[in-house]
Amino acid sequence: MGVKSETLYLKIDQNTIVMDRHVTLGDIAKMECADASIVRQLKQKKIYTFAEPMSKRKQKNQMKVFSILKVIELIHEEYPNVDVSNEGEKDFIIEYIPNPDKPKAVNIIKTAALFVIIFFGAAFSIMAFNNDVAVGDVFAKFYYQVMGTPSDGVTEIEICYSIGLAIGITLFFNHVGKKKITPDPTPMQVEMRKYEKDIDTTFIENAERKGHSIDVN
Repeated sequence: MGVKSETLYLKIDQNTIVMDRHVTLGDIAKMECADASIVRQLKQKKIYTFAEPMSKRKQKNQMKVFSILKVIELIHEEYPNVDVSNEGEKDFIIEYIPNPDKPKAVNIIKTAALFVIIFFGAAFSIMAFNNDVAVGDVFAKFYYQVMGTPSDGVTEIEICYSIGLAIGITLFFNHVGKKKITPDPTPMQVEMRKYEKDIDTTFIENAERKGHSIDVN
């Protein structure tokens, strides 16, 4: 298509989830151009088609690594005179999820199992730490020095310590049920984003080393 030289600004995130196995550029990219017709046409540009699952019961997520150079090549097939300015990632992942709506019972079971594991794991860690630093002995000695009588094991110190521990954990994780105490991201959210970024980076590097990424020749 013969058009005057235009600049197309393109932004693609490192990991994009799609629900349709026929992936178009509009599904994964944000685009801006002075000529709105270019953006409108490129949004319909098909860039990849994931393999169709053999069975509906055995639908699995599929992932593919792309190079931004391949996307630019596909854009130039339609508009050879367009200058593409990449404002996003150089390499990115497209993840196809064929069945995003999992049965509600499965999600409930997974959530309950995760809750039990985290609860008892955290309780064990706290008890192991208290035993390691002999918190009980410290409280008993402190109680005897202040009150002048031996501790019976459960005193005001242990009760206040337990309450303070619960409040401290709540404030640290910045969550009460589904509500956040402050608008800041929680430590868990920060660590999860770091973990997701490390996973994506590793997946991209492994795909490039094995030659499984989609790139220009």
